Amino acid sequence: MRIGVLTGGGDCPGLNAVIRAAVRKGEGSYGHSFLGYRHGWRGVMEGISIPLTIASTMGLLTKGG
Repeated sequence: MRIGVLTGGGDCPGLNAVIRAAVRKGEGSYGHSFLGYRHGWRGVMEGISIPLTIASTMGLLTKGG
């Protein structure tokens, strides 16, 4: 299954941890693939996305924004 991750922007403590956990569980246990959309709904409409993988989300917990 391919899953898109879209957030509303702004401050949201703990959101990076949730994204990381979803990717780790979904990819590692179920074989799902994830896309992260940039710039909110504009990213969805214009196809501005980045692949989210276990490797790409390593170190995400210590980053803000």
